[in-house]
Formats: sequence, C-alpha cells, structure tokens
Amino acid sequence: MASDLPRDASYFVDHLRALALELRAAVGRSVRGSTAEELSTATGDRGGDTIYRLDEHGEGVLLTYCTRWGEDLPLLLVAEGLEGGGDPTLRVGRIFPHGADPQRLAFTMIVDPIDGTRGLMYGKRSAWALFGVAPPPRGRYHPTLADIAVALQAELPTARAALADVLWAARGEGVQAETHDLRTGAVTPFVPRPSRASTLAGGFAAISKFFPGAKAAAAELEERLYLALLGPPSSESPQVFDDEYISSGGQLYELMAGHDRFLADLRPILHDPAEALSRLCCHPYDLCTALVAREAGVIVTDERGAPLAAPLDTTSRVAWVGYANAALHQSIEPVLQRLLKEIREER
Repeated sequence: MASDLPRDASYFVDHLRALALELRAAVGRSVRGSTAEELSTATGDRGGDTIYRLDEHGEGVLLTYCTRWGEDLPLLLVAEGLEGGGDPTLRVGRIFPHGADPQRLAFTMIVDPIDGTRGLMYGKRSAWALFGVAPPPRGRYHPTLADIAVALQAELPTARAALADVLWAARGEGVQAETHDLRTGAVTPFVPRPSRASTLAGGFAAISKFFPGAKAAAAELEERLYLALLGPPSSESPQVFDDEYISSGGQLYELMAGHDRFLADLRPILHDPAEALSRLCCHPYDLCTALVAREAGVIVTDERGAPLAAPLDTTSRVAWVGYANAALHQSIEPVLQRLLKEIREER
C-alpha cells in the first residue's frame, strides 16, 4: 500500500504514466529527427556521468511536467543536475512549485529520465524512463530506496521499434504492465513472468563489466561463481550466456520478462581501492524502479544480501544483485557472498 503518501497509488500511477508518455514522445521525436552524432554531443558532466544532448530533451519534459504537478501537490524532485536546488534546508533536489515551504512537501519523486542513453542514441537498444515516489523528507528523516511506495518504468524505444512496454507497481499490490503499439496506438496488458529455472545452466546471466576499470575483477568473480555453481564444463557448449544491457532499468526488465536469470552490478566494490579515480557506477535513481521488479517476483538485494536502502540522492554509489526467483536466490547468494568475502579479505 502507498499509505505513507497523501493520495492513493492510482493518483501517482496516473501522473507517472502521463509523464512517461510525454517523455517518450519527446525523446522519440528527437531520436527520429537527429543523427547519432547530434544526439551524442556531450553538453556537460554531472555526478561523474557525461550528459548528452539527448538527455536534455528528457530533462525539459520532466521539469515542465513537475511545474504543473507541483501546483496540485508540492513535491521534491530528485534527478541529475538538481543537487541542492537553491534551498539550504534540502540535501538534494528541487522543490515544485518554486518557493514552496519544504515542510509542506507532499512527496519525493526520484527520476532517471533516460536510463540507457548511450544505447538509445546509437540505435542499439531501448532506454528506460524510471520514476519512484516516496514520502517527503521531514527533519532528520530522508527517504531511501526502501521507502519508495509507487514506481513506474517506461521503455524509450529505438527509431526502428514498433512496440514499447510500460510497467508499474505500488508496494504490496503486485505489478501491472502493458505493451503499446507505436503504429496503431493499441495498448495490450500483460503479466511479467520472471524465469522459473532453478539453475543458470543454459540461461542468461552476468556480473556487469560495462566499462574499463573493474572488468577484470568482475570477469574473475563471474568465472569463480559459475565454476562453484556448475562445476567444470563437460563439453564445448557454453554453460551460461552473457548479454549486458547498459541500463539498470533495462536489466530489471530483463529479469522481470524472463530473459535473464541472474544479474549483479558490483562496480562500487570491485573497483580497485588503490586507484585514485573512482569509476562510474549505479546511483539511486538508476534503481528507483526496483519495487516494480520485486512486485513481479524478482529478488533484488544489495551486495550483502540486504534490501536496497540507499538514500534518494544523486551521488550515492549503489551495488545490487537480482535473482529471477527464490530457487536461484537460495542457490547463488551463499556462494556469491563467500566469494565477495574472499575478495574483501584479499584486499
């Protein structure tokens, strides 16, 4: 239930869905009307991540919508580029409407307008718009990922796509999802079905190694994990298949859709502490729709097996692990924890 919020879950779902569709339309026009070179022009750097021209199209829609929404319910928006917001009483974010009393905020919304920018701007793979709603900050209380009560993620498809999915959930109420036909406007409900397999053998799984910096450590951990779980290969046929989706929302979708059985993004802890330069990793806005995956039956934890509880800010470095079902969780997690303990001891 979304009982910690001033309106029922359907109110927030309706707003999030409308915002997501506006954002999808604007991003779609940009993708169809611009070259990859134009979309991939870097316009700045925020939170250690490069911001591209395509990102700015999504941000414009977001800010305009929040200006309208804030007239109904004052809100705190947490998203890249909004740190501080000009109000010294706030740790992060920007208040809508401008100048509203921080003590009268109705809710917090954390957003990644385009998660997977790089894949989308080159036409390789869909990106996702991610939205999570939680109670507002009060005094010493600051909401975390564990406090998100309503979440929605919407597919931002490539220019060649004919279909796009939207999925949402309220805490304790299960998941709902629909496929949009971009040619006809038809909307078809569907039920996400995570894999029921009890082994990784023959399926897709991965420990994220998107970028240089922690690739070797992630690959070594992956090899050790699969060897411990499956033993030495008995033939030349691959035991496990690897398909890395450079979008946290996309990874959660792959788990919900039954495409992947196990995924882990452990960049914050696999990064070599001796290196002076930290590397890009997940932030809370990348995982603000983990609630949707959990309501679909996916098990999502932090690197120690606990629920995700990072503060709703734009700077915290977050590691996470996703299991398609309880059987995989029970078989993989003890082995993964033992290997991570060995890595910590080795360092």
